[in-house]
Parts: sequence; structure tokens; C-alpha cells
Amino acid sequence: MTPRLRFLPLAAAALCLLLPPAATAQDAWPAKPITIVVTYPAGGAADMLARLVAPKMAATLGQSVVIDNRGGGAGQIGAAVVARAKPDGYTLMVDGGGYAINPTLFPKLPYDTAKAFAPVGILGVFPLVLTTTPTFQAKSVKDLVAMAKAAPDTVSYASPGTGSTQHLATEQFLQQAKVRMTHIPYKGGSPAMADVMGGHVPVYVANIGSSLANIRSAKLAPLAVMAARRSPSLPDVPTLAEAGVPNAEAYEWNGMFLPAGVPPAIAAKLGDALRAALAAPDVRERIASVGGEAFLGGPAEMAKFIEQQTARMGKVVRDGNIRPE
Repeated sequence: MTPRLRFLPLAAAALCLLLPPAATAQDAWPAKPITIVVTYPAGGAADMLARLVAPKMAATLGQSVVIDNRGGGAGQIGAAVVARAKPDGYTLMVDGGGYAINPTLFPKLPYDTAKAFAPVGILGVFPLVLTTTPTFQAKSVKDLVAMAKAAPDTVSYASPGTGSTQHLATEQFLQQAKVRMTHIPYKGGSPAMADVMGGHVPVYVANIGSSLANIRSAKLAPLAVMAARRSPSLPDVPTLAEAGVPNAEAYEWNGMFLPAGVPPAIAAKLGDALRAALAAPDVRERIASVGGEAFLGGPAEMAKFIEQQTARMGKVVRDGNIRPE
């Protein structure tokens, strides 16, 4: 080896010492756009919330955040996509109350809910409201329970479909009140609510966000809020417990998840970006305007909330012997 060639490795080593250490993949993350898979079609609450926080998260993370609606199968289609996604933080999921219902309602899912996902945070919690057609004879929960007890199965109620959060919330109410009514499932909340307002079906448990305008315009009559406390959006409407039916709380909620296995540092960045988005005044005002409430807590509190919801809704499914259509 010539003297010049002998010194080349030493020179290269010295040059490496002068250069800054290369950034790790996690330090450089995100290096490309991030996708939020919404497990419901465009236009619903989950989609609205995802589109509300996406630009805020993008500003924090320095990369665009795009929405990919994968509706169908009670949320299973979109969830399956996320469960199979590479756990690198570039794919997230926004799901709803069905996340806590499906493990009990469906005997076989294309993923193991308990193992396939990791919580990031809850975007909003929406109390459900027990409503009736304004001309219906029952003007209170006490009236409705008395009617159902006097003539079991003669009073009917609408829902967006078998196994929906609203269906199970109504069944929970009936189980706690020890009465029976007839279930009329629809293909979605809009046609169900329209038929209740039109007087074709008298009873409907509604998401406060989608029903608030119709309640305020007297197209729907609210009997009770299915929450632990009264809603700031409907302060004069009692809770079910106040109306005489305890332990029948029910909520619509929308949460953000990651596929399991995302490195903790990346998951933490996403969690921080979501919390910053939810703290923005315009985001908080928008959620409150449709009856939503903030969820106080991070991933650990979210996991506990979902565990409680899964146990509660699972009991309703089993006690009511409810099967998917």
C-alpha cells in the first residue's frame, strides 16, 4: 500500500468525527404525510372531528394530515386497514362507539381489538338523548315507562341499525327500567330521526350533536339526557337517573388510535399534537356547539374509559341476546 492510500482510512475516520451524528428515524419523524383512516363515511361526527383536528395536527407536526374514509361493516372495514398498517405512526384511526361494541356483538372480527390498537386520545364525548315525537302521549320518562309496562311491545322505538350505539343505549334503558318496546332498525340515523319527527315511530335515542337543532326547533321532544350530569346544551332536560332510571348512561364518542407497536417516541408526538389541536379555542367551540364535551385524560384514561364502555355495552348485548343483522 502506498503512503497516500495508507492514510485514506484515517482521514475518512477523522472526517466522520467532525460531522454531526445522523438523526435517528424517530428524530426525523414525520418525513411524509400522515393518514387518518375514519371508519365511517364522510359527513358524520367521526369525519367532522377528524377533519377538525387534522389541520391543527399538521401544523404541529410539520407534515400534511389527510383523511381516508373507510366506512362499512360497523367500523370493521376501516379498523382492519389500520390493524394491518405498518406501525410507524403514519397511519391513524378515528373510530366511534362501535369500537367498544363490536368485540361482543360480532363473534369473529378480522382483528383482535384488544391487541391490534393503541389509544392516542378521545376527540369528543357526546351524551345521548331520549327523545320522542312532540305529539306523543308520553311527556316524561315516567310516562313512557308506565305506557311500556301497561302494554309491553306496543310502543316502538327507532335506531340507526341493530347493534348501533343508539340501539344498545335504548336496550340498556329498557333493561334498567324493566320494560319492553319494539325495535325498528333503520339504515342510518337520518332516516330514523326523520320518521320519529314525522310521527311514524314515537321514540328515538339520539346523538345530542345530530339532534340538537331539531330539539331546539321543537321537532323532537327530549325526555332525558343519558349522561352522569345534565348537558350544558340542554340544561333543563333531566338525566335518566334524575328521571328515575339509574345506571343507564350512554354516550357516543370518537377516539383516535394507532396500530399496536408504534415506537413510544412517535406515539408521544402524535398524542401531543392531538392535545394541542383539542386545546385550540376554535376546535373547542366547534365541538361544544354540537353538544360535545371534552375528555380529560390521555391514552391511559382513554384505555380505562373504553374498557368500561366495552364491559357496559357487552352486558347489554348478552342480556338482550342481540345479534347482528
